[in-house]
Amino acid sequence: MPGMMRRRMRRRAIVGTAVVAGGAVHHMNKKNAENQAAEEEQAELQQQQQQSLDAQAAQQQAAAAPAGTDMDDKLAQLKQLAGLHDQGVLTDEEFAAQKAKILG
Repeated sequence: MPGMMRRRMRRRAIVGTAVVAGGAVHHMNKKNAENQAAEEEQAELQQQQQQSLDAQAAQQQAAAAPAGTDMDDKLAQLKQLAGLHDQGVLTDEEFAAQKAKILG
C-alpha cells in the first residue's frame, strides 16, 4: 500500500505542475498579445506623425518655391500654345482665349 500512496502523490504533483505551467503559458500568451497590440498602436501613431510631417514639408516647400518658377511654367504653356496655333490645331480665337487664361 505505501507504494500506491507514493504513486498517487507523484501523479498529484505532476498534475499540479501541469496546471501551474498551463496557467503560466496562458499568462505569457496574454502578455505577448498585449505587447503586440501596444507595438502596433505605436507604429500607427508613428506613421500618422510621419504623414503629418510630410504634409507640412510639402506645404513649406510650396510656399518657399521661387516666383520665377510660376513664370517659367507660364512661358512653357504659352510656347506649347503657340506651337499648336502654328500647326493649325488652335484657331486665333482659341489661342487668344487660352493665352488670356494663362496670363490671368
